[in-house]
Amino acid sequence: MQNSIFLDTLKGEKTSRPPVWFMRQAGRVLPSYLELRAKHSFWQMMSDPGLAAKVTLLPVYDLGVDAAILFSDILVIPYAMGMGLDFTDHGPKFDRPLKNFKNPMTELHPDPDKLQYIYRAIDEIVTTRPENTPLIGFAGAPLTVLCYMLEGLSNKSGFPDAISFIYKNKSITEKLIEAITDLTIEYAMQQIAHGIDSFQLFETHGGLLPFDFYKSMFFPSIKKISRVVRNKSIPFIYFPKDIGTGFRHITPDICDFVSVDWQTPVTEARKLVHPDVGLQGNLDPRLLFADQAVIEKELAKYIEFGQKEYKWIFNLGHGFIPGIPFENAKYIADWVKTTNWNR
Repeated sequence: MQNSIFLDTLKGEKTSRPPVWFMRQAGRVLPSYLELRAKHSFWQMMSDPGLAAKVTLLPVYDLGVDAAILFSDILVIPYAMGMGLDFTDHGPKFDRPLKNFKNPMTELHPDPDKLQYIYRAIDEIVTTRPENTPLIGFAGAPLTVLCYMLEGLSNKSGFPDAISFIYKNKSITEKLIEAITDLTIEYAMQQIAHGIDSFQLFETHGGLLPFDFYKSMFFPSIKKISRVVRNKSIPFIYFPKDIGTGFRHITPDICDFVSVDWQTPVTEARKLVHPDVGLQGNLDPRLLFADQAVIEKELAKYIEFGQKEYKWIFNLGHGFIPGIPFENAKYIADWVKTTNWNR
């Protein structure tokens, strides 16, 4: 692909400005998405290749971002492992959470063919996207996916049953991690085969465990997924939310770029993370509820960093939040693209 500021940055090349895209950009704040959502369920939009492609590309047209990210969900992996999944108004819910079984492994029946609809969506995106628009593929990281599988429902208090299960059942947890990792690798390889240009692994709940425990239990799988993806010459971005000083353990054997949450200042993350690993992030998405004068003052704080740090992708410290004004999201994308970064 020619003339992609996003891919050039991932390669470590110096560009005139940082590229910009937003986590959860395909939905939520876009009026065009909300119009579609009023007519179709979340499952319908994901499973229909034409609709999935359309939603994936909406932010490219509406916000002017430098990359599209596949419209899907991190829980397609447990769905493909045989778990009954429903997306309710209160979030995703599994009908038979694994915490209820003495031997959860017997409840899993991986069937990679259940993911074929996603590859058809990628095919549609690749053939209909604007020229020089890179496509980001993604998956959920093992801890985050496992927490949903064990708990059965997203829990705002930190997946207490899932975490207690992990502490009580280390050997079973290791087997579950291996099963999730194996299917995730197959999923990533198929995404690559169908034309994605980069891949992001979302560890949304990386801070639920003490970092040393998280590192010993889950880093081997992160490295395994990363190695397979990068062996295909696909840049690998890792988003370990809430790991704090654990950023000092993010080295080139983990990822090409690491996405930084809003709790860690990007300047501090740069000091902690290995210098050969690029950064992505980390604007607080809640800032977008403020007026644009307030937003501009916060954005200006990034200019000095962005002037010196060309291995940096502008993004949020987490995804868009429902209710954020579309005008503010567009304002930020335009600001990044029109600001003089003095590079």
